[in-house]
Amino acid sequence: MPSAFAQHLIKPLVLSRRPQDAFSVSQTLSSAHLDGGTKEKLQYSLSALNQPLSHSLVVDTIRSLAEIQHKDFLSSVADTENSLLRDAIITKLLVGLYAEGIDSYLSQATEAETEAEWWADIERSRWNLALYLLQTTPSRLFNLIRVVIQTLRVQDLPLTLSAFTPASFRNLFPSTDPRRSSALQQVLFPHLRHQSLSVTSSAILYSSFTPTLTSPGNVFAIFWRFLEPLFSLTRLPIELTRQECAFKRKELEKIRDQRAEALGYVAHMRNDLALTIQEPWHIHAFTRVLIDIAEGVTPSSFSPLERDSKPYQEPLGKLLALSTAVFTTQKLTHRCLLESEELRRPSRLTLIWPQLLLLPPLCIYTLRSAYSSRASLAELAFDAKATAENFVKGWLLDPLKDVIKTVRAGSQDGVIVQKEGIAADLAVSIPDYISFGPSANGQVKSLERMTLSLAKDQLNYDAEQLANLSNKVKLGDLTPVLQIYEEDIRSPLKSAVAGTLLRSVFIQVQKAKVDIDQTLAGIDKLLKSQELTFAFVGVAPAFGIVYLFGGTLMALWSGGRGIGKYGGKRNRYGVWSAMRRTERLLISQPKSRHHKTNGTGSSSISPLTSGLLLLSVARLRTFAEKHLPQRSRLREGFLEDVGDLENPDLGRIDKMKVIDRMWRCWGDVLGWGRIAVEGTSRR
Repeated sequence: MPSAFAQHLIKPLVLSRRPQDAFSVSQTLSSAHLDGGTKEKLQYSLSALNQPLSHSLVVDTIRSLAEIQHKDFLSSVADTENSLLRDAIITKLLVGLYAEGIDSYLSQATEAETEAEWWADIERSRWNLALYLLQTTPSRLFNLIRVVIQTLRVQDLPLTLSAFTPASFRNLFPSTDPRRSSALQQVLFPHLRHQSLSVTSSAILYSSFTPTLTSPGNVFAIFWRFLEPLFSLTRLPIELTRQECAFKRKELEKIRDQRAEALGYVAHMRNDLALTIQEPWHIHAFTRVLIDIAEGVTPSSFSPLERDSKPYQEPLGKLLALSTAVFTTQKLTHRCLLESEELRRPSRLTLIWPQLLLLPPLCIYTLRSAYSSRASLAELAFDAKATAENFVKGWLLDPLKDVIKTVRAGSQDGVIVQKEGIAADLAVSIPDYISFGPSANGQVKSLERMTLSLAKDQLNYDAEQLANLSNKVKLGDLTPVLQIYEEDIRSPLKSAVAGTLLRSVFIQVQKAKVDIDQTLAGIDKLLKSQELTFAFVGVAPAFGIVYLFGGTLMALWSGGRGIGKYGGKRNRYGVWSAMRRTERLLISQPKSRHHKTNGTGSSSISPLTSGLLLLSVARLRTFAEKHLPQRSRLREGFLEDVGDLENPDLGRIDKMKVIDRMWRCWGDVLGWGRIAVEGTSRR
């Protein structure tokens, strides 16, 4: 089944209707009866091509067409409908093989790029290099033992343990040229076969280690010279491993460029395919170019399809050769190229054998430790459960209930003081700006009674004066009491024993108590007005803890799974990287290793640039089809822009405008700016 990219590319070439649909069923049945079932065979062959194309299906279809053609040649009877059906089958075969070639080049280029990125990740980190060296050590030793045994057999020497000593290795694998690596070193590090330098020279010239510059008389320099052989002994295998990864990465990048160049040229031939469908005599020239590309001969630049000067020839042989090249030759060549140089990453077993070796002891140790500490673990689990329950009940549910209660009805009680206490002290109606709820009405019980009693006894107030004094007390004016207090402090001892000093002092103490209660009542009202705010402030930390804990669990669960908005950060970072690479390809126009490009100033796109561009755009299409919402404007618009980038009819300048539009329209929606900053900071 062709990929989404191939289907989009050949969509304009698909016939709107089948030729046999133009005829009625009765005509079809009658003509099928007259021509001895030829039409039925053609219809069956045409319908069989709706399934995924394979080499065996192509061979069977071509054999069937050849038999029908031979039969028609012997009968010398030409049927227009049969000719239309036959042309439709040939066209469908040609379009299908073209799509299979596109898919083959795209998958091979993608595979080479994926493997190259894997080797680049290993090459970047010393820890990854050391781990990779450890993982591949058994296979290297196995190859060494195998080569030693083969050499012993060739030289007719006995197989003993002494044959695996360094002295025996020097005798078995003598170094004829000290400037080149020995055969034994090439067995351990196969990439040395492609270098003309010795191991030491290669490690010095291509080393990524930067030595520390120290003066000759420095103590640290002497110490470094003493330990340098030991460091070199451990650093040399790591450096050779890094060179091996770099060699494989570069070889894979060459293969990727070759496949991408072929992909770009074949994709640009869509217009030639449309011309061939309209003018069948071009089919030989068209298939000849496709076969040459499948065999590794890619033209240096795009050129129009050459018109074949020969008369129209039967295309079945060319279609069979093209099918063989697409399904067999091309794939076999690619697989042999990767396997001969061992360019693919090691097998899964090779990569995980250290974990498999260490996992059973670690599991046994963990189980034994857990069993011996089962009592403390059970207690810890019980405490964790109780803590979680108390947290949920005391810090989430109960505060939320208080918030709901406050929102629904509020509270008539004070926060700091109760209005009955103020009413008891002041013995008056509490104003609205002080009290809570309705005013408390009462008689003079404390301050008013004490003040009026003192004024009646000492000042001989009548009823009218007492009423005026009562009103002043309600307003907080105790001037008569203060006047009596001023007279009493002139002779404090006498007034304390026989006078009214104590009574006036007690009245002022009561007045201070009432003032304090009134102040607290004001504060109480302020707190009461912000009761809902305080309720939310109380529950906010618990919500923050739950949010952080839940977000952490979701990140751990969905990390690396492509789960999250628009596929998660990792997939969006990959799309951002593909967009950046696409724009860079259009600007820089990379040069082919085999051909020269027209330069960055040209509006045309070279086959290599076009292929690499399609390789990056394929990632964009895969992201949109997998992670963007179905039947959404975002998905439809994004795929339309991707289709414009895939269109071989658009030039370099037009595609640059499409890139600008995608940055402008989808950059903020997909968070490419934030993803770029986060990706850079992680590195």
